[in-house]
Amino acid sequence: MIYLDNAATSLIKPAAVGREMLRAMQCCASPGRGGHSAAMRASELVYRCREKAAALFHVPESENVVFTMNATHGLNVAINSLVSKGTRVLISGYEHNAVTRPLKKAGAEILVARSPLFDQASCLRAFREQIGRAQLLVCTMVSNVFGFILPVREIAALCRENGVPLIVDASQAAGTLDVDFEALGAAFLAMPGHKGLFGPQGTGLLLCRKKGTPLLAGGSGSDSILQEMPDYLPDRHEAGTQNVPGIAGLLAGMEYVEQKTPRAILEEEHALLRLTGESLAEDERIELFRGPDGTQSGVLSFRIRGMDCDEAAGLLSERGVCLRSGLHCAPLAHRSAGTLDTGTLRLSLSPFVSREEIRAFCGMLRELLDGLR
Repeated sequence: MIYLDNAATSLIKPAAVGREMLRAMQCCASPGRGGHSAAMRASELVYRCREKAAALFHVPESENVVFTMNATHGLNVAINSLVSKGTRVLISGYEHNAVTRPLKKAGAEILVARSPLFDQASCLRAFREQIGRAQLLVCTMVSNVFGFILPVREIAALCRENGVPLIVDASQAAGTLDVDFEALGAAFLAMPGHKGLFGPQGTGLLLCRKKGTPLLAGGSGSDSILQEMPDYLPDRHEAGTQNVPGIAGLLAGMEYVEQKTPRAILEEEHALLRLTGESLAEDERIELFRGPDGTQSGVLSFRIRGMDCDEAAGLLSERGVCLRSGLHCAPLAHRSAGTLDTGTLRLSLSPFVSREEIRAFCGMLRELLDGLR
């Protein structure tokens, strides 16, 4: 198997992730639900993971790190906290349905800062032109479809200048880009645990500057006499028993990222991206969506001229290649890039992809196209 679908989930992970999950299942009970040793071990584990996330993403207080089920969960908490019917929300033209659907559900008036693919200057200009109308800004750091790195630091500065709160979706950035919560000044920043942080599925983080409005209500292990959720973080957003084995795996994944460093991971992915792009660019039957240096992460979308993307993905799957086809839960991004009618094939990289696998994939794709000619 050649696994090239890391933007969906990182299937191949550091060995410590599974090992620590199993250990937590065997020795940890529910954190905050007792003073016995098994409960205390769980509480200590959760605390260490929270501290690690705060250090990795520059959150001044670890209490402002909330555990979620995924980035979508965190984005729903953030949007639920800041959006009501009629709120004017400015978003990029590359947002995921995890942003657009909650905004639609909340009755927001959605304004789109449209810009050409891989054009950071035009992207920033589009935000600058419309920010005067906005009451909130929501922006992804990296397009999940094209790997387009948006100028989020500059957009965040624009928000501060205009007094507009900011929600950041770091789903495709955490683990590869410098995600500095303090420097961005965002009200909320959401990320999954199962992508670039190499944690298990069912984990995520929401970094909070504001207390926000709880999305769920229930037991928190604190202030049990109260019939409302606690008014302090992180308890305010952590109703119910936590995913302790998942948190153990997430901690191991973040330790791997910290040791290797996001910069080194991104450099490895860029090297693989160049190798893939240079090889596939030689074939005129393949249309690549590549950006200038510094504008693209380890994600590459492409189309095969005259072939349906889903059909091509199916044929590659039969040959052991795992990548994704279609709209990738982000029709707005495809509308911005002009690929809404066809979708794209998307490959996404990680440090666990080898050069040999990339060469094998490129050769396999050429053989497939030659056989269909």
